[in-house]
Amino acid sequence: MSFPVITIDGPSGAGKGTLCLKLAQALNYRLLDSGALYRIVGLKAFEAGLLSDQELTAVDEDNIAKLTAQLDIQFLPRDSGEVDIVVDGTSVAGEIRNETVGGYASRVAALPKVRTALLELQQNMANHSGLIADGRDMGTVVFPNADAKVYLTASAEARADRRVEQLRQAGQSADYEAILSSIKQRDERDENRSVAPSKPAEDALLLDSSQLDAEEVYRTIKKFCQTKGICFSE
Repeated sequence: MSFPVITIDGPSGAGKGTLCLKLAQALNYRLLDSGALYRIVGLKAFEAGLLSDQELTAVDEDNIAKLTAQLDIQFLPRDSGEVDIVVDGTSVAGEIRNETVGGYASRVAALPKVRTALLELQQNMANHSGLIADGRDMGTVVFPNADAKVYLTASAEARADRRVEQLRQAGQSADYEAILSSIKQRDERDENRSVAPSKPAEDALLLDSSQLDAEEVYRTIKKFCQTKGICFSE
């Protein structure tokens, strides 16, 4: 038996996280935040003694790939509107976002065997329930036969505005020009990288959210998914 898969690709700040959470809750589908996966693997590899703090130290690619294949990863929506990340029964949501773990993630992401193990892990997540897959290459590489594919984007300026507002609401200072520059640089890297560049699948719905609020995005994507035969109970 195959379960429905909806892929939501696009750049950071376009509103993918909010959309994916609402879809997962409305459909009671499993959620996949692919952007967190390399951080999870990096953290767990370090905890297992397979990765050191010294970047020049040799990396045990084979055993990190084996560890990756055995991970039980769940992205669990909470009533607060946030998503908890549970790995092998333990929440790691508060651990994987720091810069140190980001360094671990960069190192394991360069390992071909780990990339292969993660590809299989992601695809296996669709074997037990419907799946909402959030990422940059979900519809092109990981789930090329997904039931519904969306590429959600927004202008760099709109995404910078949203990030500034997020930081201000959190009581943090925000430099709009620095944030805008960082977003443009990341877009350049993601769109021009040699492996799995960020781009819409040929059969994806392309939606620009620059002038749309979260509810308008959700309603548009809901209608699109319904045209693909995906049934909402609400």
